[in-house]
Formats: sequence, structure tokens, C-alpha cells
Amino acid sequence: MTIENYPYTTEQIAHRLQIVHQRPNPLSEQDMYRFILSSIDLTTLEGTDNDQVVTELCQKALDFKQQKNCMPAAVCVYPPFVYTAAKVLQGNPITVASVAGAFPAGQSPIDVKVAEVRYAVEQGADEIDMVISRGTFLKGDYQTVYDEIRQIKEACKTAKLKVILETGELKTPKNIFIASQIAIDAGADFIKTSTGKIAVNATPEAFIVMMDAIKFHHQNTGKMVGIKAAGGISDPDTAIYYVKLLHNVLGSDWMNRDHFRIGASRLATKVFEKIQ
Repeated sequence: MTIENYPYTTEQIAHRLQIVHQRPNPLSEQDMYRFILSSIDLTTLEGTDNDQVVTELCQKALDFKQQKNCMPAAVCVYPPFVYTAAKVLQGNPITVASVAGAFPAGQSPIDVKVAEVRYAVEQGADEIDMVISRGTFLKGDYQTVYDEIRQIKEACKTAKLKVILETGELKTPKNIFIASQIAIDAGADFIKTSTGKIAVNATPEAFIVMMDAIKFHHQNTGKMVGIKAAGGISDPDTAIYYVKLLHNVLGSDWMNRDHFRIGASRLATKVFEKIQ
């Protein structure tokens, strides 16, 4: 596990964000909307979820494909509904993602977390979204955070692992950068901003810090790690800004569903309505 210091100040981050905001979009308007929709993890993570709710969400994703030949990357659900989602989406390129490992607080023993991840994978999950133990991280026990991610990565088997940092609770660029490095070194296929369950979720500031960690890792190892922005991205203009950030920091190689995702529910319909 390698920990490097973050090289940018808060003022420098703000300046970089301002520059990106002024730059033109990397894609035409219609291509941008299609790219955003194809990058969405269409999500339902409510206490009122049931098989009917999940079936309807999956059908919504399939309807997007049928009507405009453009579909979200994945449908993201709680572990009890993975089997239902996998059954509805069978034979389609839309993958099944599941939050697992004591989402959203992360406050369970590691054996319980691992067992839930294994269950979700056995039920048919193609991707697992786990959340780090923020309390453990904030007291400086980085090794335990790393070890937990490694164990969960092993439990994923062939499923991709997205590691949620919950950046709103980490607060500082330094913490976000260190947590990103730990997750990447432990085997994350994606690092993800937020659960969407706290007051401060995805922010451009946190997103750019996480991309800096990904870029640093890629320059040193050649390995491309994906990034997912989640929580509060509910309108097309906000989504476009995140895509501009992605393109300007990481480049065109990350402009695909294998390396970029947006976790959203309301956004998908709004973007879909703009596709001609």
C-alpha cells in the first residue's frame, strides 16, 4: 500500500474547476446525452423497495433501449433484489449492480460484510458497490481499511468492485486522496464518491481529487481504474459538467461505461427526454 501526499491546495482545485467550466464540451449535445445515459447506474436504494419496484426499474431501463437504442450501464439494487433484477435483465447488456457490505454506514464486522457480498454475487450481481469504514479511516487505521477492501474484492470473484469513499464525511482533499489510493491499491475497479445517503454527496472538488489519484496510479502502473459520481446529480447540466471534468483530467480513454459511471435515479429520464 503506497500513500502519497496530495499536491494541490483547495485554492488550486477551485482554479482548475473554473478553467474546466469555461472549456467547450468534448462531445456534441446529442452525443453527450447518449454518453451520459449509457454511463448511468439506474438506482433504487429505498427501504420501501420490493420485487415489483425493482422489476419496474429494470423494465424502464429496457424501455430506454427499445425506444432510442440507448440504455443505462447498470441497474443498482439492494442484495435481496439482485435475483429479480438479473432475471428481468437476462440476455441484455445492462449489468446488475448491488450495494453490499453493510451499505451505507459500513458498520458491521468484516465477516458479515463479506458474507453479504458473497450472497449478492451468488444471486447474480455483476458489480458490487461497497463503502469503506470511515470511522476506521478517520482514526488513521489505513491498514484495516485496506485489508477489508481486499477481502471484499476476493469475495467478488469475477464481479467488478466499486469502492465508495463517502467523500462528504472525509471532508478534506488530503483524506479523499489517501482513501482513493488505499481503495485503488486494494483492488478497486472503480472508486465512487458517495452513497447518496448523507447531506454532502458528490462534489466537483471531491471528484477531481479522486481523478488525480487515478491519474497518479495510471502513470505509475499503467492500470486504468474507473470512477463513479453518485448522489445529487439529478439534472443534465450537472452531469455534463462531470463529463467535462472527466475528459479534461483523465482524457478520452475514460469516456466509456467501463471507466465512468453516474449513480442516479431522476437523471436518467431527464437525459432520455433530450435524446432525439
